[in-house]
Amino acid sequence: MSIVRSSLLIVAGAVCLAAPAWGQRPNINRRIRDNQERLEAIRRERQDLESELERLRGQMHSISGELQNIERQKNVTSRIVNELDRQIGTLSAELDTVTLDLIMAQDALAEKRAVLRTRLVEIYKRGSLWIFEVLLAAESFGDLLSRYKYLYLVSQQDQALVSEVEELRDRVAQQRGELVSIRNEVGERRNERSQELDRYVTLERHQQQVLRQTRASERAATTRLDSLARDEAELEDVIATLERERRRALASGARMPTESTISDADLGSLVWPADGEILYRFGPGPGPDNTQIPYKGIGIGVPVNTPVRAVAAGTIEFANPWGTYGPTIMVHHGGFYTLYLYLSRFEVQPGQWVEAGDIIGRSGGANSDHGPHIEFQIRQVRPGGTAIALDPENWLSKRR
Repeated sequence: MSIVRSSLLIVAGAVCLAAPAWGQRPNINRRIRDNQERLEAIRRERQDLESELERLRGQMHSISGELQNIERQKNVTSRIVNELDRQIGTLSAELDTVTLDLIMAQDALAEKRAVLRTRLVEIYKRGSLWIFEVLLAAESFGDLLSRYKYLYLVSQQDQALVSEVEELRDRVAQQRGELVSIRNEVGERRNERSQELDRYVTLERHQQQVLRQTRASERAATTRLDSLARDEAELEDVIATLERERRRALASGARMPTESTISDADLGSLVWPADGEILYRFGPGPGPDNTQIPYKGIGIGVPVNTPVRAVAAGTIEFANPWGTYGPTIMVHHGGFYTLYLYLSRFEVQPGQWVEAGDIIGRSGGANSDHGPHIEFQIRQVRPGGTAIALDPENWLSKRR
């Protein structure tokens, strides 16, 4: 009985060994799916920005808009890198925890297997008749019941030991699988992080390139605006000079036509200088690189060499190239002037009288910001010789 009792104590002690506190950790696969969903949400945001950039590139847009889009893409990419850093840190901590748990589970499994081997050896040594010997050696009925209960407890403890060994074996296998999964996930996240950093560097370089282009475009746009403003001021000076000479000639008694061929009655009835789409209208309008151009007339898109006609009868006062406007014609109508800019050639000479609808030149403008077109302006001379720019669409006949 001493041997039996000592064996019972061994088994009971082995079963009652403190098992490691495993804890209930969240499912690693669920956590990986959540991380992936967060990354995909941020990537979708960046994909929307890329689509917006492609849409912008397919239209007329300011470079500043492209720069803003690139900056937003950089910010989103930075968020992805930070999210990957966070996930790598979390997964690395999880990897350490699972590794430690695996080591503890393997140690516990080895210990339980050693106890189980000891039990099997003891059972084998005693033989299959040992149970009957223990029961038959009872000296009384009470002793028999005690021995029977003892044997029952031993069998229960042996079954619990077997179950625990199987549970530990399954836990070790599961944790090994988790360990492999986490290691693979960490490797993928590190690869993604490297790719995102490369993307960020590419965006940074592209941004610098666009910035250089922006500065160059801004300089070109500034030069262009300055040139237009200078040419416009010179045109106004020419009209003022012509009016002063005309007034002096009239004051000296020279015979000059003074009757105006355009009057307020012609509002909405003048013939069009060319038939085409209106590219820009009178007043401030968008120019290249997010600039504003104060248009003094309207742009009419027509192919190069399209005939350009006088909108009313008058005298050709000016027919010469004029700065950025190219070949320019100015027709005097008494109290009004009409201007035809961005031509390719002239069909008239200064001093020549033309009627409404006469061909005075051919369209050009192929190298302008708006492509082939002409610009038409109408000015009214006020007392003192100042020429006021009017909206041509108010004077030209309405299109059907």
